[in-house]
Amino acid sequence: MTDNKIPRSSKNDHTDEMAKTRRDFIKEKTGADLFHTGQYSINTDVLPGNIENFIGIVQMPVGVAGPVQINGEHAQGSFYVPLATTEGTLVASYSRGMRVINECGGVKTTVVEGFMQRAPAFIFKDAREARDFGQWIDDNFEAIKAAAETTSSIAKLMFIHQWSVSKTRYLRFNYTTGDAAGQNMVGKATLAACEWIKANYPTPCMYLLSGNMDTDKKHSQLNMLHSRGKRVIAEIVLKKEVVADIMKVDTKVLAGATVLATTGALMAGASYNGPHSANGIASLYIATGQDEANVVESHAGLLSHELLDNGDFYMSVTLPSLIVATFGGGTGLPTQNECLQMLGCVGKDKANKFAEIVAATVLAGDISLMCAVIAGHWVSSHDQMGRNR
Repeated sequence: MTDNKIPRSSKNDHTDEMAKTRRDFIKEKTGADLFHTGQYSINTDVLPGNIENFIGIVQMPVGVAGPVQINGEHAQGSFYVPLATTEGTLVASYSRGMRVINECGGVKTTVVEGFMQRAPAFIFKDAREARDFGQWIDDNFEAIKAAAETTSSIAKLMFIHQWSVSKTRYLRFNYTTGDAAGQNMVGKATLAACEWIKANYPTPCMYLLSGNMDTDKKHSQLNMLHSRGKRVIAEIVLKKEVVADIMKVDTKVLAGATVLATTGALMAGASYNGPHSANGIASLYIATGQDEANVVESHAGLLSHELLDNGDFYMSVTLPSLIVATFGGGTGLPTQNECLQMLGCVGKDKANKFAEIVAATVLAGDISLMCAVIAGHWVSSHDQMGRNR
């Protein structure tokens, strides 16, 4: 069966030569011609740490939406937003929503807080031992914090949540992680903390590094309440004249439709009551080298609205667990880094700025799609622009 083993090099596996060797191997085994996959401009030296068994690059269309005026604490000004997608109409729709935002004076964005978690579980003989362990954790927090922070100059342990179930004590370590998303960073820090706990707790204890309450790469109600990533809010007052002129929608009708849509999302048990937060987040994540699996956590949120006395329409999007990075992971890869450059999000202290841009983009997309559904343009626009014949 050795002839079925994917070729690898023990010396340097991230080279053009090894990529071609694997493409030839796959062609022999499957018949697939990987000509286009093998066409790329990047230097393979940048790939270690990002990919294994490298064979080439998937080329995905990238469009630009905007500009969008953002009046944030970190993102201030007019931004052109790169969106990587294969869905026709999507970029045009986001641009349309951004036009409405601009005509209404821009979107106000606020990052409320930001944490990354690892959640070990400690197992004891009975529930009382688990309860008493929890008190010991509180009493020794500063020492635990010091042990965790020996692994990183960036990760800072802020607090630890605790829950008892049966004879197990679940802990949820909450860190700040600078411009990195930080999943691996906090995993390493929490391992060091758990080993310190195990060595210093008065009685023997066992632990599992993740008891699955960190909900890594999974949506959870816990993340809606206790932020995993950035809790960021984008809000705007839509002028009724602008909505009528550009979107052909009356704000009173928009308010009624939003109530109906929220009720439908509630009945369905959806993780987001707006039209489509995942579309903008996924497209922007792929373009900028984010961990695409984090869309699962990041797309969850709450769309809020209020019809004002003068007929204008207050609208906001709250994303409680938006996981973003401007350092590490795929953000340093050449094309992804170029897209971050478009946004001015390369360099230190840019993660909050990027989070505000993502939230503003989600709001723009929701404005556009909500109005398209109401005005009857949803199906016709896809017929015109979104059907690849």
